[in-house]
Amino acid sequence: MFIEQGVNSENKFWKYLIGSVIIITCSFVGQVPLLLAIIYETVTKGVPYPSGNKELMQFFDPNFTLFLILISFVFTMVGIYFVVRYVHKQTMRSVTTSRPKIDWKRVFFSFSLWSAFTIISTLLFYYTNPGDFVLNFKPVPFAILVVIGVLLIPIQTSTEEYVFRGYLMQGFANLSKNKWFPLIMTSVIFGAMHLSNPEVSKMGNVIFIYYIGTGLFLGVLTLMDEGMELALGFHAANNLVSALLVTSDWSAFQTHSIFKDISEPEAGLDVILPVIVIYPILLYIFSKKYQWTGWKEKLTGKIKTQESNTI
Repeated sequence: MFIEQGVNSENKFWKYLIGSVIIITCSFVGQVPLLLAIIYETVTKGVPYPSGNKELMQFFDPNFTLFLILISFVFTMVGIYFVVRYVHKQTMRSVTTSRPKIDWKRVFFSFSLWSAFTIISTLLFYYTNPGDFVLNFKPVPFAILVVIGVLLIPIQTSTEEYVFRGYLMQGFANLSKNKWFPLIMTSVIFGAMHLSNPEVSKMGNVIFIYYIGTGLFLGVLTLMDEGMELALGFHAANNLVSALLVTSDWSAFQTHSIFKDISEPEAGLDVILPVIVIYPILLYIFSKKYQWTGWKEKLTGKIKTQESNTI
């Protein structure tokens, strides 16, 4: 059982507090290259320091900005490995899956399924609302974006999954000794993590329905499938394909994508639809393909404390 792999008598919750501090510290260290680049630019060229997220995203070339933002997740991933391996004495596999090894077929199936949906839905939006988009494609910048995106965006999304669906999921399970509390807590914190995203200021707090709903969906995927493989694939597809297809002046990632959304953002059906319609359909597809059973037990059941923490 995936979530039980981190629950034992020696793996106390205070270790997760220490581990979280270490991981957050590594994240801050990973932001130093961006800070140094900004300082260098302001000192050598006399340009004003960016005062907000919008100015920051437009301070450098989008590809360079994306690279500097994503590189911080490499440091964070190193922090996760250190904490899992040396603070909790676990393997990375134990916070990834309950299977003997990571099932890459699951990762690629989830990635392919959500990539196909994202591409098709984006093209439908483009052809039904052409006035909301402009062609943004430039071959050389786009090629650079592809390289940066393929190499670093899966690290960014995997880092978030390891923090929320892996590390914190097992951490809250240690605290509560049940499954519903980790599911709810990681979903709410995942949503709160996006508080500083520019989409929030543009669309309002209603967008947290989407963020928390997505966290809940990824948590259900992880608990029902006894591993993070499906969540890893979905999250990577969501961010990578979106970054390559569409950008806007108000999105978290501003890239040299194929299209640019010039419409005025508003929280409408596109915020609610994934949570109440699309995600349930995806869960149905996954449940049939992987023959999930015991929904109540896997999502709300109690957890027994194990004796050993060596995994």
